[in-house]
Amino acid sequence: MASQKFHCSLVTPEARVFDKEATSVVLPLHDGSAGILPGRAPFVAQLGLGEFRVTFAEGGSHSYFIEDGFVQMVGDKLTLLAQNAVSVEQISQNEAEAELAEASARNPQTAAEMNQVGRDRARARAKADIARRFQAAGRGL
Repeated sequence: MASQKFHCSLVTPEARVFDKEATSVVLPLHDGSAGILPGRAPFVAQLGLGEFRVTFAEGGSHSYFIEDGFVQMVGDKLTLLAQNAVSVEQISQNEAEAELAEASARNPQTAAEMNQVGRDRARARAKADIARRFQAAGRGL
């Protein structure tokens, strides 16, 4: 019988965010999202930005805003190497919406500036959406 859990690690350049047994994960990829359950076939993918949700084998779940990096599943080990990871409790909806307003007000002049503004808008929009959902679930700050 296959195991009902797998090992999951979330690592950023600054720290190992967690290293625990999980029963399921939903994560943002550069081209959509993916759900991971025990017994998943091996894969490597590029992370996008958005909500990373993990359900722990010991019970409970947690969400993070993650941004960029890579994910690898080998055997019963899932490893996320993210450029940035912030616990949802640390995201302020008001700050995220202010960040979105600031990015939306910018007037890019070059292709590089347009790409950066687009990226900043997407980041702020994702953070605001996560904060809104977290708050609507009654777990907000």
